[in-house]
Amino acid sequence: MKIDVLTLFPAMFAGPLDESIIKRARAEGLLDLAIHNLRDFTHDRHRTVDDKPFGGGPGMLLKPEPIFEAVEQIARDHTRVILLAPTGRKFNQAVALELARQEHVLLVCGSYEGFDERVREALADDELSIGDYVLTNGALPAMVVIDAVTRLLPGALGDDESSLDESFSHGLLEYPQYTRPAEFRGMKVPEVLLSGNHAEIEKWRREQAKKRTKERRPDLTNGKRGDGELG
Repeated sequence: MKIDVLTLFPAMFAGPLDESIIKRARAEGLLDLAIHNLRDFTHDRHRTVDDKPFGGGPGMLLKPEPIFEAVEQIARDHTRVILLAPTGRKFNQAVALELARQEHVLLVCGSYEGFDERVREALADDELSIGDYVLTNGALPAMVVIDAVTRLLPGALGDDESSLDESFSHGLLEYPQYTRPAEFRGMKVPEVLLSGNHAEIEKWRREQAKKRTKERRPDLTNGKRGDGELG
């Protein structure tokens, strides 16, 4: 899979994308990742990427010219161009799986007061937000998307089944997990996990996942696609 990122702050991506699973996926050729500086697509001596909004108002908007030029240079016929901005649909595990099936994704990071609307109208295939809060720019959301998507690429985790039972993979939070010792400071591992009865273990885990989800994330019990089904 190929992921390109267009950002004003490429230095923010150094470190998080050079460690752990993402590092291994890149080294093994599972993920082709490139970070592009939006200022490299400007042509004035000040490398201007923003300007005041027409009609007045606070802050600055990202200008259309450098974004159009960048997308037109980077994107191909099969590229999915995605804006990272608070106005986008909420990113979740279902969306991560959707993106992991793409050949090429171009993530365009928002900054300042956002994008000139013509960027949305003419360039964007989708728009994503990682939550209902305000961040300085779209770099951190881009990293979140990259991490979540990379984990779903075949071979990225070593054992592809590892991602199947993680939180949100089935619209549920993950069930409780235990390891040795079987008793620690008076706290014992549930007997069913020590029984060797795999059918009962699977039943217990499913029940615990439902219980935990209802207690901690009741919003996931509404049955919407990508948000969970507890029936």
